[in-house]
Amino acid sequence: MAEARVAGGGCCPPMDLFRSEAMQLVQLIIPIESAHHTVSYIGDLGLLQFKDLNADKSPFQRTYAAQIKKFGEMSRKLRFFKEQMEKAGVTPLTKPMKQAEIDVDDLEVKLGELEAELVEMNTNNEKLQHSYNELVEYKLVLNKAGEFFSSAFSRATAQQKEIESQQTGEESLDTPLLEDKEISIESSKQVKLGFITGLVLKEKSMLFERIIFRATRGNVYTRQAAVEEPVIDPVSGEKVEKNVFVVFYSGEKAKTKILKICEAFGANRYSFTEDFGKQAQMISEVSGRLSELKTTIDAGLLQKSNLLQTISDRFVQWNTLVREEKSIYHTMNMLSLDVTKKCLVAEGWSPVFATNLIQDALQRAAFDSNSQVGTILQVLHTSESPPTYFRTNKFTSAFQDIVDAYGVAKYQEANPGVYTIVTFPFLFAIMFGDWGHGICMLLAALVFIIREKKLSGQKLGDITEMTFGGRYVILMMAFFSIYTGLIYNEFFSVPFKLFAPSAYACRDLSCRDATTYGLIKVRPTYPFGVDPVWHGSRSELPFLNSLKMKLSILIGVAQMNLGIILSYFNATYFKNSLNIWFQFIPQMIFLNSLFGYLSLLIILKWCTGSQADLYHVMIYMFLSPTDELGENQLFPWQKTVQLVLLLSALVSVPWMLLPKPFLLKKQHQARQGESYMPLQSTEDSLQLEANHDSHGHEEFEFSEVFVHQMIHTIEFVLGAVSNTASYLRLWALSLAHSELSSVFYEKVLLLAWGYNNIIILVVGAIVFIFATVGVLLVMETLSAFLHALRLHWVEFQNKFYEGDGYKFYPFLICIPE
Repeated sequence: MAEARVAGGGCCPPMDLFRSEAMQLVQLIIPIESAHHTVSYIGDLGLLQFKDLNADKSPFQRTYAAQIKKFGEMSRKLRFFKEQMEKAGVTPLTKPMKQAEIDVDDLEVKLGELEAELVEMNTNNEKLQHSYNELVEYKLVLNKAGEFFSSAFSRATAQQKEIESQQTGEESLDTPLLEDKEISIESSKQVKLGFITGLVLKEKSMLFERIIFRATRGNVYTRQAAVEEPVIDPVSGEKVEKNVFVVFYSGEKAKTKILKICEAFGANRYSFTEDFGKQAQMISEVSGRLSELKTTIDAGLLQKSNLLQTISDRFVQWNTLVREEKSIYHTMNMLSLDVTKKCLVAEGWSPVFATNLIQDALQRAAFDSNSQVGTILQVLHTSESPPTYFRTNKFTSAFQDIVDAYGVAKYQEANPGVYTIVTFPFLFAIMFGDWGHGICMLLAALVFIIREKKLSGQKLGDITEMTFGGRYVILMMAFFSIYTGLIYNEFFSVPFKLFAPSAYACRDLSCRDATTYGLIKVRPTYPFGVDPVWHGSRSELPFLNSLKMKLSILIGVAQMNLGIILSYFNATYFKNSLNIWFQFIPQMIFLNSLFGYLSLLIILKWCTGSQADLYHVMIYMFLSPTDELGENQLFPWQKTVQLVLLLSALVSVPWMLLPKPFLLKKQHQARQGESYMPLQSTEDSLQLEANHDSHGHEEFEFSEVFVHQMIHTIEFVLGAVSNTASYLRLWALSLAHSELSSVFYEKVLLLAWGYNNIIILVVGAIVFIFATVGVLLVMETLSAFLHALRLHWVEFQNKFYEGDGYKFYPFLICIPE
C-alpha cells in the first residue's frame, strides 16, 4: 500500500489512529505537456484522491476517450494472450528481465502483429485439426464397414458354393419339378440395394436405429459397430464415443429419409465402395494423409508454443504498462480542460502532511517532461466534509475494518478502532475462556502469520481469504482466550493446579458429594483465577454463574462509560459545548446513578463478603425508595445515597430532552443576524464558511430538531437498560462454552476411557477431536465473534460514534497480481 511505502521512508508523522488525518482540498493547474508525468508520479505516491470535475459528461465526451479506448483494446489483446498461454500451459514470468523502456505506440503495433499472427496460427491449426479428425473417422469407417462387407461376402460365397454343389449332385425322385424355374424367377427379381455409412454418437445409436426403422417401415437393414476408443468430433472438437453404422436401403425415398435423419442426429457420413481393391487403396491414401497432417499440426503447435513463450517473457511487463497507462488516462479524464486548452485543472483531497511530497512529485514531473512551466498547487477552503483517512498497518487494518463495516468515521471524530484492538478480543475471550482452545486458535493464527508472504500472493477461497485477512485478530483473540482460560482455570474443561495447591480441603470423606460447606480453608487463597476445587463440586454452577454474571455487568458498564467519555472528547474537539452540557453530563449521571451504582454494590459485596440481595436492593430502590434496607444494607447512609441517585436519574432525562433544541434555535437566529454583517475580507469569509457546520446552511426546523432530540433521549434511556442486559450475553455464552466443553470431555472421552478397550478409546478420541474442532473451535468461535461484534457496534459505538463519513481512496497506480 502507498501508506506503507511512505511510512517506510520516514517522511510521515507518527501513526495516530485516534483521529483521522487532517485533510485539505488542493487544486492543481497542470500544463498539458506535463499532465501525464504529473498524474503518473502522483499515482506512485498514492496520497491524493482526485475529484471528478467532468461528472456531467459521458465517457465518450471526455478529453482522453480515444486513449482509454486504445488501451482498452490493448488490454483485450493481452487477455487473449493470457487465455492462449493458459490453454498451452505456458506460465508468464513473474519477475521479467530488466529491459529498456517500451514506447506505447510501438507496443500497440507489436501487440496487433502478435495477435494477427496468433489468430492466423489458430485458424490454420483448427482447419488442419478438422481435416485430421475427419480423416480419422473416415479411416474408422473404412475399416469397420470393410469388415461388414468382407464378412457378408464370405457368407454369400459359402452359400453359393453350397447351392452349386446341391445342383451338380444326382437328382432323386423326390426332387421338385419346379425348383429350377423358381430359382431362375427369384434371380431375375433381385434388386440392387444402396447403402450409407458414417458415425453416430454411441449414446444416440439405439434411438438412431429405431427412428430409421420406423421412418422406412422396416425396409432397411442396419449394422453398427462400436469404436473401441473415443474420437474427437470434427464439428464440436470434443472427445466422444461413437459407433460406425451401415444402413442398407432400397429406393430413393428411403435414401432421402435416412439422410435427413442423419443430419438431425449429427451423424457424419462418409463415402464407401464395395470394391475391395479400392477399399485397400483408400485406406492407404487416408493413412498417408493422416501422417502428413500429423507432422504439419505438430510443426504448427511448436511454432505457436515458441511464439507464446516469447510473449510470456514480457507479458507481465506489457500488462503492467498497459494497466498503468489506462489508470493514468482514466484519472486524467477526471480533470477539466482550461479555457485556453493549454492546461488541465485538477482538484482532490490529500493529507496535510503529504503537501511537500506532492510538491516534490510535481517538480520531478515538470523536469522529466521538459515543461517550461511548473504545476501550480494551491489549497482551497471549502465547507465540504473531507474524507476519512487512517494510516493503518497489517496489524491494525483488520481491527479498523471491523469498525468500518459498521460505518466509516466522520472526519476527525474519535475512532473506536483504537480501543477495538484490545476490547474486541477481550470480550470474545470472556465468552471463549479456555486456555486449551486458546492454544489451538493460537497455532492456527501462527500458521497464517508465518506463511503470510507465501499466502498473500496466492488466490485463496472466500472463507480462507477472510480468515487470512483477520489473522492478527485471531492471534489477539487467542492470547486473550488463554488469559481468561487461566482465570476460569479450564483446559478443555479440565482444571489444573498451575499456580498453587487448592486453598480448600475436605472436612471429612463425605464432603466430595456435598456442597462447599463440607470444605474448609487450609491454605492461602488461590493466587490467580478460580480455585480448581470449585470444578466438579455441586456448587460449581451457582458460583460461576454469580461470578460471570457480575463480571459481565461490570465490564458492560465500564465500556458504556468509555463510550460516553469519548462523546465528551468529540464535543471538546469540535467545540460543541451544547453536547457537553446537555448530552455528556446528563448521560453520565443517568447511567451511573443506576448501573454505575449497581457496579459499586457488586464490588462492595465482593470486598465485604456481605449476604445482601442486590436484586432486592435495585428493585425496591424504584418501588419503595424510603423503606429501610435491613440486612441488605452494604454501607452507611445507603438509603440517602439511593434517593439522591434516583432523583439525579429522573432529573437527567428532561436535562437531555428540553434545553438543547431551544438553544440550537437561539444559535440559528444569532447566525442569521451575523449573515447580514459586512465581512472584512474574502479570506475571512472562506474561513467562516469552513468553520460552520453543514447544517448551518440548511433551513432550521424546530419541530424536527425537537423530535430528533426526543428520539435520542428515549433511545438512550431505554438503551441504558437494554444495553446493560445485553452484556449478560458474555455470561451466557461463557457458561454455554464451558458446559459444552465439559459434556464432550466427560460424556465422550472419559466414557470411552472407562471401557478399557483400545478400539472404543480410539473411536472416542476421534469423536472428541471432531466435536471439539467442529463445535467449539468453529461454531462457538463464530458465535462469540458475532456477539462481540454486536456489543461493539450497538452497545459501545452508539454512545458516541456517528459513522457517516466516507473513506479516503487515493489514486494509486494499479500493479497487476
